[in-house]
Formats: sequence, C-alpha cells, structure tokens
Amino acid sequence: MQVIKNYVEEHRQRFLDELFELLRFPSVSADPKYKGEVLKTADFVADKLKAAGAEHVEVCATEGYPIVYGEKMKDPTLPTVLVYGHYDVQPPDPLDLWHTPPFEPTVRDGKIYARGACDDKGQFYMHVKAFELMMRTETLPCNIKFMIEGEEEVGSDNLGKFVSQNTERLKADVVLISDTSMLSMENPSLETGLRGLAYMEVEVQGPNRDLHSGVYGGAVANPATILCQMIASLHDENNHITIPSFYDGVIELSAEERKALNDAPFDLEEYKNDLSVEEVWGEKGYTTIERTGIRPTLEVNGIWGGYTGPGAKTVLPAKANAKISMRLVPGQDWKKISDLFKKHIESIAPKSVKVKVTAHHGGTPYVTPTDSIAFQAAFRAIEEAFGKQPVPTRGGGSIPIVALFEQELGIKTVLMGFGLDSDNLHSPNEKYDIFNYYKGIETIPLFHKYFAELSK
Repeated sequence: MQVIKNYVEEHRQRFLDELFELLRFPSVSADPKYKGEVLKTADFVADKLKAAGAEHVEVCATEGYPIVYGEKMKDPTLPTVLVYGHYDVQPPDPLDLWHTPPFEPTVRDGKIYARGACDDKGQFYMHVKAFELMMRTETLPCNIKFMIEGEEEVGSDNLGKFVSQNTERLKADVVLISDTSMLSMENPSLETGLRGLAYMEVEVQGPNRDLHSGVYGGAVANPATILCQMIASLHDENNHITIPSFYDGVIELSAEERKALNDAPFDLEEYKNDLSVEEVWGEKGYTTIERTGIRPTLEVNGIWGGYTGPGAKTVLPAKANAKISMRLVPGQDWKKISDLFKKHIESIAPKSVKVKVTAHHGGTPYVTPTDSIAFQAAFRAIEEAFGKQPVPTRGGGSIPIVALFEQELGIKTVLMGFGLDSDNLHSPNEKYDIFNYYKGIETIPLFHKYFAELSK
C-alpha cells in the first residue's frame, strides 16, 4: 500500500492536470454538433492508454462513435480483468445554471466542477492512472484489457455489436466498472446491482397549426393539457405506476433483505436539506433507500409545447412532447415494458388528439453475486484503502451494457464506483471530489492484487 501511496503523491499534480485536459473536451454524444470533439476525446484516451503502458491500443470505428481498446497481457496463465468506462458525457444544458463553464474544470472546496467530472471521465481515468502506477512500479499482478466507449449516454447502441463481434479479444474473467457511487467516503459502499432502463418519447398532435387561444380555446383539445392529464394518470394516489402488467415478474426482496438494505447509513433530514425539499415522495410502503434501489419508477425527463419565450403569446399549441424514463428492477424486461408503455399511452389518448410513442433505448437490470471472487476482491480492496468494510448497496442508476457482458462474454461485473449521489450527475454543476479521485487510484491496484491472489 505504501508503494501505491508514494506513487500517487509523487504524480499527484500530473494526474489532476491530465484529468482536466480530458474534461475540457465537450464530448456530448447526444448532440451531433459535438461530433468532432467526441472523436478528439477518443484519440486522447487512446494516447493516454499507450503512455500508461497498454499494448494493441486501437480506436475502433463503429456506426456511431468509436470504442477505445487497449490491453496488457502479462501472462496468459494469470486472470484477466476487463475495465469498462465511457468517455462521452451528458449535454451541459441548461447552461445558465452553471456557476462556472461546464467544460472548463474548476476547483472549489476540494471538488472538481465540470461536465463528466464524475460521470464517467473522472472515474474511468482513475483506472488508466492506476494501470500506469502498476506498470511503473512493476506491481501488475494480472492481465488488463480496457474498453472505453463513446455512446453510453445515448444507449450504447453500437457497443453490443462490438462485443458480440470481438468475444475472443474481450475474453476475460471479470468486468470492472467505476461508474457508480458510494454512500460517502466515511461510509464506503459497494453496489451489488443496477436498475434497468426504458427511455420513451411521447408526441401529442392536436390541430394542424397553432391556434388563437381566445378564438379556439374551449372548442379544440389542447395537446399540452391532454399530455399533462395522461402523464398525471400514470401514478395513482399511492404513487404506484398504473400501466397494466407493469409490475409483472418484479422480484420482491425478503423482509431480511429489505432490513439489511435499510441498515445502510442514511440521514433522511440531511437528504432533504441537500435537495431543499420539505418532504420526500414515492411509492407508498417503501423507504427512500428502497425507492431508489429496488423499486421500479417512472419519471418525466422533459416536457415542452407551445410558447415558452419572453412575454405572452396566447396560443393553443398544435403539438406537445415529453421524454419519459422508467427505471426497472430484476424481473422486468425493458423491451416488454416499452411495449406496455406504448400500448397504454395509445389506449388512454382521447380521439381529439393523435399520439406517437417512440422507444429510444433501454437496458436490463443487473445483480452481481456477492459470493464471487471478484466481489470479495473489491470488498477487501475497499476495506484496506478506507480502513472500513464497505456496505453492500443497490444502485438506482443504469448501465445498459452490463447485462450484455454476461450474455455475450459469460462473465460477471463488479461495480466499484467512487462517486457520490450528491455529485449532480446529469445536472448543472456536476462535481467530483479530488479526494475521491485519488482514493480511487489507490484502491484499484488493491482490487487487482486481491483478485489475482483469490483466483489462484
């Protein structure tokens, strides 16, 4: 451990400077205007993998954005770890809510503020620097492969094809991902599962043009009003989702499992204060921890229609739209849920409007076994680095490709993240603690050490 700490301390500023270089690339995969910057980011990642000591580094073309691959096969008899991450980021909008420019990393109170600081540039880059550390100190105990993609934030459409076409090249014993969070640095945790995702868009079309709300209001259906009514009907008085058959197959946790989940350190008042809300909200009969980890949800991610500019324009809009995501739990299939959502929305739409429902992307829920060698290696690594055993938790987010790794490669995934839920992921002023960044670099070599030892 001292060798690790010494190397990190010696290269502390360079590690931070390199991360800042990475964060300055506006690698927004959802917006075509950033295409050139996304491609530059892939080249940057490839260069840094080569500099760290990786071999056979390649920027692999896909029908979308490229996947960066690199490896260090020390000894074919040793176990192999496949590190996955993504270099693309969410759009920075709304820009006016950022305190500093989203692609000019700024440090305040020991935290790095920038889009992608935590999700996932800061986290995957820890692995690149940890790999460099092990190469330079000649302490690499196993083989490592890297697969860093550029489309995670838009559904990883082309990664699935890449994985299925490169099963031999990607052959490994475990996938290691840092794209999740911990409870806190004082109470480290290790996620044992992720929720799945079904992402939909609803378009409600009314008249063939925008209308004068005085002349036509009250006589022609307002698409914005209809859309709001439809969305409001998707939850009942207990905040239970009303789509027929939505909960079919949901795997319920036992009373003992729910108790263990709720034993994790959690301060509800601190949670509310951080968000400036007086009360929490959610499905009746479940705690906040359960609502964000083991229960499916339905949320409106965006809604628009009509006039939203300055001043007033008394218009009855011709069209209204909403983007809606559903987080799913084990027992739910995202394609089936997408179909159920589409049929339900179409069935509740009044004849006064036309409805179009589009499924954008999705992913399968995932649970990682806690009795595996890889999970135990992560558990021991965190325990040694933090001086405290990690608390097993369930993550509320989604990494769509994780289930595919198991399907195509036949291997499990370990979710060893170092972010915090309060890091403003997907929001303005995304941040990542500098302490977490360095702590991740210190912890990752310990995972490789214990994984190699336990695999013997």
